[in-house]
Amino acid sequence: MPSLDHERELGNPVMGIDEAGRGPLAGPVVAAAVSLPLALAGELITGAWAKVNDSKKLTAARRDALAETIKATPGCLWAIASASPEEIDRLNILKATHLAMRRAALALAEKAPASACPVCTQPAGGACPDSQAPSCVPPFSILVDGLPVPSLPFPSRNLVKGDAKSLFIAAASILAKTARDDYCLEMETKYPGYGFARHKGYPTAEHLEALRRLGPCPEHRRSFGPVREQWLW
Repeated sequence: MPSLDHERELGNPVMGIDEAGRGPLAGPVVAAAVSLPLALAGELITGAWAKVNDSKKLTAARRDALAETIKATPGCLWAIASASPEEIDRLNILKATHLAMRRAALALAEKAPASACPVCTQPAGGACPDSQAPSCVPPFSILVDGLPVPSLPFPSRNLVKGDAKSLFIAAASILAKTARDDYCLEMETKYPGYGFARHKGYPTAEHLEALRRLGPCPEHRRSFGPVREQWLW
């Protein structure tokens, strides 16, 4: 089960980041960031957030309920961001995933109360004029799931399988997954016949058959092999 060990090592303020949607053939890749004071997190982990876990280990109903709990928690900061299919095709899926994570981190930081560098008292994150400090203390540390993400805007620590180890990353995994699933329901309405509500864009037999029958829709990632093979140039 996720713990607060890594969050406590980094200290306040710290955020967790995770993504959803790297493998599908259609739709955006979505990232979420979650942060809250560690003292509050210590209470929640045995209370309202006791069931927070890697989103892949939860039922859809449990994920949806926990997502609402996370968003409604007083003192919790959260943000959701994405990279579009067009950006995925232009950048590649890894760079697009990193872009979505960066956007989520910056969006969360914008929600945080203004903080100041303890050395020079100027807003944190800028260039520190004090000769004894090369730079101001950044406003956040980041725990990110998976491999290192060099483009994140603040100092970060990566955790392989972090959604099973870190409470904040697990919470972010839930928000990213539910947000992307909601987007897939919108795709189902806009582009009927592909089965997006069921397979969420993943390359299932149903999805591949629909691609052969209907051809790609505007949400499909043209750079992905099964889509590229069906695309009408």
